[in-house]
Amino acid sequence: MIMDDIKKILVVDDEEDICEILKFNLENSGFVVDTANSGGEALAMTREEYSLFLLDVMMEDMSGFSLAAQLRKRPELQSIPIIFITARNGENDVLTGFNIGADDYICKPFRISEVIARVKAVLKRKVQPVTASLPGNTWSYGELLLDNDTKRAYISGNDISLTKKEFEVLSLLMNRPGKVFSREEILARVWSNDVNVLERSVDVNMTRLRKKLGVYTNNIVSRSGYGYCFLAETEG
Repeated sequence: MIMDDIKKILVVDDEEDICEILKFNLENSGFVVDTANSGGEALAMTREEYSLFLLDVMMEDMSGFSLAAQLRKRPELQSIPIIFITARNGENDVLTGFNIGADDYICKPFRISEVIARVKAVLKRKVQPVTASLPGNTWSYGELLLDNDTKRAYISGNDISLTKKEFEVLSLLMNRPGKVFSREEILARVWSNDVNVLERSVDVNMTRLRKKLGVYTNNIVSRSGYGYCFLAETEG
């Protein structure tokens, strides 16, 4: 295992130039970086010594999605964060990435400063409780506040304009931080009066909700094969 103060990252991209750019800049930021130019090469290298996997999606021998699914099958690698960095930025692609269990999804073209900031954010998360606040029926986590009386959500005092379904989903998850709700449970609680609503509606609303949560997007976590939860963690 590597020392706690040195984080080792595996960058996987079939474009060697991109690997070298990411390796150079991440190493300048204090990380140790290995690179691989294919999914097969990455699978041959992967060990629990890595702190994070940074994966391209569109690779010839094996897509980043397939590679991530293979990594998640290995018990010793399941807790290691995955960030996708890709030109595939459609809603379906983002949904697929998070459903596989990705911790973040960065779209190309990217800014190096953004990549480094997101890598640090994922690596520095620590557990922090969601707290009930008085007066009023509100839930708060960091600068994220959910007011169940007015049905409004705020980040740093700014209204983030959630739809009714997005608010109800967030309220459900924040009320039980860490509990994984299946899609069936979420449909039953949030879409209880709607008929012929597909489970995909949950995924679509989760994707839209994540986009509105800004720095808290990674707190909505997909547990592949199970459902979604609000993971109470933060930088620190």
